[in-house]
Amino acid sequence: MIRKTAALVIEDDAEIGELIVRYLKGQDMDAEVVPSGEAMDRSLAAGDYDVLILDLNLPGEDGLAICRRLRAARATPIIIVTARGEDVDKIIGLEMGADDYLSKPFNPRELLARIRAVLRRGGAEAAKSPSGSLARPGPRYEFAGWRMDLSTRELTSPSGAKTALTGAEFDLLHVLCEHPNRILSRDHLLSLLHGPIDGPNERSIDTLISRLRQKLELEPRNPQLIQTIRSEGYMFTPTVAAR
Repeated sequence: MIRKTAALVIEDDAEIGELIVRYLKGQDMDAEVVPSGEAMDRSLAAGDYDVLILDLNLPGEDGLAICRRLRAARATPIIIVTARGEDVDKIIGLEMGADDYLSKPFNPRELLARIRAVLRRGGAEAAKSPSGSLARPGPRYEFAGWRMDLSTRELTSPSGAKTALTGAEFDLLHVLCEHPNRILSRDHLLSLLHGPIDGPNERSIDTLISRLRQKLELEPRNPQLIQTIRSEGYMFTPTVAAR
């Protein structure tokens, strides 16, 4: 029997939380809502969830702090939902490790589309395919001693250690590997991604580039693999081999 996708909604507004849960259940998902980070911790300790839908404005520990703590401990996709209008909150959310964000008020169908997108990028939907068939293995990219496996969505360092990436980070690195030694503008990168940072704010690209540099570069402040081309964009400089 195929397990339904399970979503945990962390939302202190009971009415909004119940509306989200009711809609997701109507879309054949398992969903529940909790009002705080403390209640979230209890739910996570008791069960497994495929996606977390996290409000920023929560009592006690706020959503950004929760996002940072979650990302340090697990790779579960996180979608931030916030009523705040400032783009800086979305940027900070990405910096804390969120995979996507959605501003209130929103259409529940848009939330469902975002959920499906982050699960698809993470391979969770493929794992639940009713046909039971296995996805065909994707290629493996190698660059500067790093190995990137598209079938397992794993990145291995030159030393052989697994390096954790969020869905957004993995997708951006995938795009860079497909376009090495080419100058890519922020707008072009946005159009290639079609994913968690799709939208008018190109600063989201800068945020993800910074996060990738922290994980890939020996000296993130003096990057060699992902170079900034002033007034034009970014260039992924290593030789990339597809295996």
